[in-house]
Amino acid sequence: MKCLKWMAPGVLLAAVWMSGCSSSSDSTPAAKDAAPVAEHAHGTGPNGGVVFDLGSHHAEFTVDHGKKECTILVLGDDEKTPTAVAATEFILNIQETKTADGTVVAPMTITMSPADATDGNASKFVGADPGIGNVADFAGTLSGEIDGKPAMGEFKE
Repeated sequence: MKCLKWMAPGVLLAAVWMSGCSSSSDSTPAAKDAAPVAEHAHGTGPNGGVVFDLGSHHAEFTVDHGKKECTILVLGDDEKTPTAVAATEFILNIQETKTADGTVVAPMTITMSPADATDGNASKFVGADPGIGNVADFAGTLSGEIDGKPAMGEFKE
């Protein structure tokens, strides 16, 4: 019984120490990763939309509420110049959001097709959904392939 009395605190101490180790080692990389993200902020794109990273490229997300249409414009390193890439389509996933008056806008999955394709390359991709007609701040992900390699990005208006 005396042995158990002394083992219990030791086991408890080891469990606390191990959980502390995994917690601190998990947070250290996150802290290192957080700084570059903050330093890599994007401004407004050439069409007034939000600019975000799309794999090794930049892209701009814009909305035309009247047409219930959205556009992705692939941009160069300057985040202003349209840049044609080898891509056939992108999939845009928009999260649920709300309008200013509190109306819920359901999540959307929109196929973005090239609008200016020349020789298999395009810089402008367009898609439509009735939900885009709502005036709200949209956020989500864009995924597809550029030059045969997977590309993904997150945006938030």
